[in-house]
Amino acid sequence: MARDTERPLRADAQRNREKILAAAVRVFTEEGLDAHFERIAKEAGVGTGTLYRNFPTREALIEAAYRNEVARLCEAVPGLLATMPPREALRAWTRRFIDYATAKLGMAEALRAVVASGTNPYAESHELIQAALTSLMNAATAAGAIRTDISPTDMFAALAGIALTSAGPDQREQAERLLDLTLDGLRPTPPQAPDN
Repeated sequence: MARDTERPLRADAQRNREKILAAAVRVFTEEGLDAHFERIAKEAGVGTGTLYRNFPTREALIEAAYRNEVARLCEAVPGLLATMPPREALRAWTRRFIDYATAKLGMAEALRAVVASGTNPYAESHELIQAALTSLMNAATAAGAIRTDISPTDMFAALAGIALTSAGPDQREQAERLLDLTLDGLRPTPPQAPDN
């Protein structure tokens, strides 16, 4: 995730920041707005001073944690495409999308508080996710692995629907079945034999 300052963090400071953001997602998901900074710091294995130096307010931490989840989802695309065929990369990414949606759902109360404070944590997230999905679908289309008549916008709508109905932690099996159903629907149609 990009930082607001231009000076890059030292490697250890960057690791601490990443641990804090991951712990924040877990703790805000479990406890909502009642989450204490001390618990987040303990989960991250850092002192509360380190946490406050990085994120002086609750809203700053919530927003950074959410944006980090979006960045992790989107930044996974090149690695997936480099290590597996495009259709498998798309399948793997859709699972990550459900992980992201589950975290977002768990943090909903905290994210609403950030919005109420006048900040928009969702700014650009839709465009970033749509661009990541477009890259995956373009690669799969070019490889002949998926249909050409389904747009990334259509696929995003399908994923959003699955997330809306099945992103709860106890609904993972249903989400997996719905993802499989959706991805099976992307298979290219075999050419029809001519009628004799």
